Amino acid sequence: MSSLPTGTGTGPGTETGTGTDAGPDAVDDSRASAGRRRRGRGHGASGVAGWPFVVPFLVFFVLFLVVPIGFGLWMSFTDSSLTGHGDTAFAGLGNYTEAFADSEVWQSLGNTAWFTVLSSVPLVLFALVMALLVHTGLPGQWVWRLSFFAPYLLPVAVVTQVWNLLYQPESGMFNTVLKAVGIDGIGWLVEERYAMWSVAILTLWWTVGFNFLLYLAALQSVPDHLYEAAALDGAGAWRRLWSITLPQLRRTTGLIAVLQVLASLKVFDQIYLLTKGGPAGSTRPILEYIYDTGFTNYRLGYASAVSYVFFAIVLVLSLAQLGLFSRRED
Repeated sequence: MSSLPTGTGTGPGTETGTGTDAGPDAVDDSRASAGRRRRGRGHGASGVAGWPFVVPFLVFFVLFLVVPIGFGLWMSFTDSSLTGHGDTAFAGLGNYTEAFADSEVWQSLGNTAWFTVLSSVPLVLFALVMALLVHTGLPGQWVWRLSFFAPYLLPVAVVTQVWNLLYQPESGMFNTVLKAVGIDGIGWLVEERYAMWSVAILTLWWTVGFNFLLYLAALQSVPDHLYEAAALDGAGAWRRLWSITLPQLRRTTGLIAVLQVLASLKVFDQIYLLTKGGPAGSTRPILEYIYDTGFTNYRLGYASAVSYVFFAIVLVLSLAQLGLFSRRED
């Protein structure tokens, strides 16, 4: 009796004439291919479904950012004016050449840089000290938090009006206090050597609350076990501050420094309302010069060129700051 040959069946687990089993690997491959096809269809569907949420942002982004930037850049190469004269006259690089040779541009840039130095450093340091004081558990913390942050909520017009009264040479509170202790009054807003300092003090009181909140949030996120371990090792308050708190705040300090420098470089409102750039142009920042050039002297093309020069300076400074803090973090 002869035995039947193997591998020639036509059952469900065989292939005719091959003598081999399909096996579990082939089944897994087919399931994986089907899964990939389903996932591909799913990703495509989700991508299409997400466009209605993205399109409104893209429309506003193009209309209110991309188009104005492009139009302003084109305007900087023309003799465009608010009076309509010279709107189509192409000036080439003439506006940029004039901007680099304009002494008033350099003076206003110098004023902007000086204000940035006067305001940025105290706004970082004072905010850190205020956050540390509140975080240590002073009595009545809600009062301190409210008093530190409340000025930041005030509009610039209100702030400048109040501080203008405080700076008055005869009836202002500051000179009244100085005279009470036998010191002659100071021309806070009318003397060139004091005017920028006066604006910086106002800005410190007005905007330090925002940096204070950033530091306070960062302090609350520092792990408690670091302080507990340091206390067990016998570290005092100052050692914990220098070895734990400040290193943990390094990223926050870098962020605040970048944001503060950018905000100080863009100063305009408080100076324009408080001093109008005086006395003798000693407090006029670059943005006020651009405003005066474009909307007082009607030279929109030249004002656009100066604004793009300033934009390039701000961009370079921002990238340099980010690179500096990135290297320190590494």
